[in-house]
Amino acid sequence: MCFSEAPLKSLVNGLVNPAAYSRYSPFGIVFEKRWIFGQGGRPVIYQPDDEYTTLNETHRWRHMRYEPTNHDPVDFTWEREWRIRTDALQFDPAHAGIVVPEGDWTRLLKNAHNEQQAWQVFEYSQVLDMHLAEEYREPFGWRIFPICAF
Repeated sequence: MCFSEAPLKSLVNGLVNPAAYSRYSPFGIVFEKRWIFGQGGRPVIYQPDDEYTTLNETHRWRHMRYEPTNHDPVDFTWEREWRIRTDALQFDPAHAGIVVPEGDWTRLLKNAHNEQQAWQVFEYSQVLDMHLAEEYREPFGWRIFPICAF
């Protein structure tokens, strides 16, 4: 099964703007907006650069240049960007999912996990009983969102 409904269908060819340009790939991590908001994440504030200093200093990290009427327009609103001001973001399968293109990517990701787990069990079996070593095997717990091609 692959996901083709909004909002994930916008990721089929990577996140593209109205001119079909993208600097992104169809691989990524998705979060629930409520969870990101709870971590301090906020949508960017789209505005002209000359309004940057009007923002309270505590909100300037959210500024994104938006000047659609210039001779050389700047409009990244199609990205619908959110930011979070942190040095690191700890997350796990309960709060995130993995976006991959349809095809073998889901299988490859799960196989890589299973190989890593088999190696870990082998390492534990060098100092523990094999039955006990198997107790350390972790299931693949990530939600995967394969994006359908159109």
